[in-house]
Amino acid sequence: MAAVGEKPKILVVDDELQIARVLKTTLSARGYSIRTASDGDDALQVMKSWTPDLVVTDLRMPNMDGVELCRHLRAKSGIPIIVLSVRNEERTKVEALDAGADDYVTKPFSMNELLARVRAGLRRLSATQPLESDVVEVGHFRIDTQAHSVQVKGRDVRLTPKEFDILTYLARHSERVVTHRALLAAVWGDNSTEQPEYLRVFIGHLRKKLEPDEASPRYITTEPWVGYRFNPEGEQR
Repeated sequence: MAAVGEKPKILVVDDELQIARVLKTTLSARGYSIRTASDGDDALQVMKSWTPDLVVTDLRMPNMDGVELCRHLRAKSGIPIIVLSVRNEERTKVEALDAGADDYVTKPFSMNELLARVRAGLRRLSATQPLESDVVEVGHFRIDTQAHSVQVKGRDVRLTPKEFDILTYLARHSERVVTHRALLAAVWGDNSTEQPEYLRVFIGHLRKKLEPDEASPRYITTEPWVGYRFNPEGEQR
């Protein structure tokens, strides 16, 4: 993690030179220290002498692709990883998230969207609250896992045990994509990872209890074909 006063360091991994150049220029202009790599192998070489605070990587690359890079990084680091994918790559996108990526942005993307994901990733890196703290306080939410209580903007919300477990897991991974498989495994166990119908029912129940407008959810949003994203401030991007 960057020391106080230092620029946050971001490694951009993409074999398309034009995209890598644009990302380097734009992110540098926003105050980040940037290095680039052409594929996963190149990225690991760069990281032998330079430790980034966040990695932005393409999925489709020669030699070591983005999914394999995620696996390598997760084996030894908790560094935030954002993957870049093209439309109709849902399967590969999910593989990358299951391999340890924190978030994704679909090409073509707006630079503002990518910058928002980068800021969210760096916030998670600098968070001081332990992952397994008894109390999770994010945005409008306060969740006490010992008391089994939930407050939204100071309002008590009564949840069933499964609803509580789902919300707690999402809150501990706020502002990042949680795949169907990861959420099912966390709440129901590994044997339930192929039964996403469980989630549709319980997410629907949660939205009824949490969302100001169930028809336009802002706290728990759907990432089509992939999973869900928890936005604790109720902000949509």
